Amino acid sequence: MTYSRIIGTGSYLPSNLVTNAELATRVDTSDEWIRARTGICQRYMAAPEQTSSALAFESAQRAIASAGITPDDIGLIIVATSTPDFIFPSTACLLQGKLGIKRCPAFDVQAVCSGFIYALDIADKFIRSGSCKYALVVGAEVFSRLLDWSDRGTCVLFGDGSGAVVLGASETPGVHASVLHADGSQAGILSTPGQICGGEILGDPFVRMDGQAVFKFAVRVLDEVAREALDLCGMQPSDVDWLIPHQANVRILEATAKKLGIDTARVVVTVDQHANTSAASIPLALDVAVRDGRIKPGQKILLEGVGGGFTWGAALVEM
Repeated sequence: MTYSRIIGTGSYLPSNLVTNAELATRVDTSDEWIRARTGICQRYMAAPEQTSSALAFESAQRAIASAGITPDDIGLIIVATSTPDFIFPSTACLLQGKLGIKRCPAFDVQAVCSGFIYALDIADKFIRSGSCKYALVVGAEVFSRLLDWSDRGTCVLFGDGSGAVVLGASETPGVHASVLHADGSQAGILSTPGQICGGEILGDPFVRMDGQAVFKFAVRVLDEVAREALDLCGMQPSDVDWLIPHQANVRILEATAKKLGIDTARVVVTVDQHANTSAASIPLALDVAVRDGRIKPGQKILLEGVGGGFTWGAALVEM
């Protein structure tokens, strides 16, 4: 039987680091206010010429090098993003061109902050079916371009960045289980309700959020979906070496870990340094923990995300 395993990770952050103190010079906020409510200390912002595909290219190169393969070995490219370069072609196709890869399937997944989990699940199924041997899965966002800088309830929360993994075919399980869900009836509590028609923006092109409703919904479904993924594997939260939730807010991370009975010392936290990078946050955090030596071969990692849609999902992987 063929399984898939994560054999390489990579990440990239733009060079423009923006601290809370600097943000407070532009927005009616303060370092103390942001830290107390979110745990965020800083975030990175893309330069005007940097697009999601440009960030994705950097993290993809690092993941491919980490996997010890060449771009030509890649048989599938999926980019999870809510901030594509263009309406079309897809950011995945643009990334494919930057990497010099031809012919393999390439497409985007739009599930907002759950996008990486969705993309990972799809890539796992491609490999299990024998459709490809190596898959590149990327989360890349320039969320700073969706922010209303007069709305301190949202603009302080987000940053830009990219994270990537390479999945490879294996005779032993790596992705043990993954679970995906969505509930479109909850679309109103987190959305960017704008569109382009006739060359003009219709509606509102900025992120809008009911913070309290999102918090309650996120903590509930992250607990439920984590247990669902573990149940599929016959495992308990105590079997998890590391929990990597979507990095939205440190209070959500702590509440999720508490409900699962997982010690916060076993939670990978990067939201304080990166803010919320949407679909990029999980692979970014994974790469940070792999490269600093916290995550070791053979360990079991629970990945989970929740985002606008509403979408949510979890994957239990063994490194």
